[in-house]
Amino acid sequence: MANKRLKRQLLLRKLFNKRRLVILNEDTFEETFSLKLNLMNVFVVASVGAILIIFVTTYIIAFTPLREYIPGYASSKLKQEALEMAIKSDSLEKSVKINNAYIASIKKVLTGDLEYAKLNKDSIKALNAAELDLSELAPTEKEKELREQVIKEDKYNVFESSKPKVSFVLFPPAQGSILQKYNVGNKHLAVTIALTNNTPIKAVAAGTIIFSDWTPSSGYVVIVRHKDDILSVYKNAASVTKKQGNTVKSGEVIALAGNANTVQNSGATLHFELWKDGFPIDPTQFINFN
Repeated sequence: MANKRLKRQLLLRKLFNKRRLVILNEDTFEETFSLKLNLMNVFVVASVGAILIIFVTTYIIAFTPLREYIPGYASSKLKQEALEMAIKSDSLEKSVKINNAYIASIKKVLTGDLEYAKLNKDSIKALNAAELDLSELAPTEKEKELREQVIKEDKYNVFESSKPKVSFVLFPPAQGSILQKYNVGNKHLAVTIALTNNTPIKAVAAGTIIFSDWTPSSGYVVIVRHKDDILSVYKNAASVTKKQGNTVKSGEVIALAGNANTVQNSGATLHFELWKDGFPIDPTQFINFN
């Protein structure tokens, strides 16, 4: 125990023994600077200096742009640009998927390669209908009175009650006799109409032309996209009057009928098709061609 006490006392003496740091002029040995200190003072000053250096370095890395100059740290501008590029790439990926699905549906219209489904005028809107909570749709007393009034007014209006449930009216592309009706079983997805040469072929509704060109199998073909993703297709035309990208109105002339078959010398015909979400629809459910 005595040896340990002696060692402690010697250590304390060494720590607190005063020493003098003197700086002399080399030529004249004149004292230019002197400093009285001990080992404890040196230890405390070195520890405080190390703590200050660590604190300043941490502050620079965490809160100042100077960290960009430290190897291994990316700049904030680079991070922002990387984030923007990630958002843009995700948006582009979604756009590419939507465009691919749209192109696939157009390809089905042109080739007729698809799984057939029977659609009628009541199922067009039902494809996109969401499931609703019928408990929240209970009519009020005022609504009941209004419904009864409307029923009385339309009770004998046969034409109004027989309209198809679509959001817009489809006009006939041309008036003529139907040579071949729509028949899914025979893979005939169009209504073939007999026409005379140079008969104007009109758009059945307002829309945008997404295809207008000549094809080897069907002559000139025009495809018009209408609202609610409905496509109208006009095949076997002799010439077209509108280009791809043009906007047309209901009843506007988009092509002229004629003999588009270069193999057989047949009369002028129009092969008219209606499509909804990649599925064919019987046009006679909406249009009177006679």
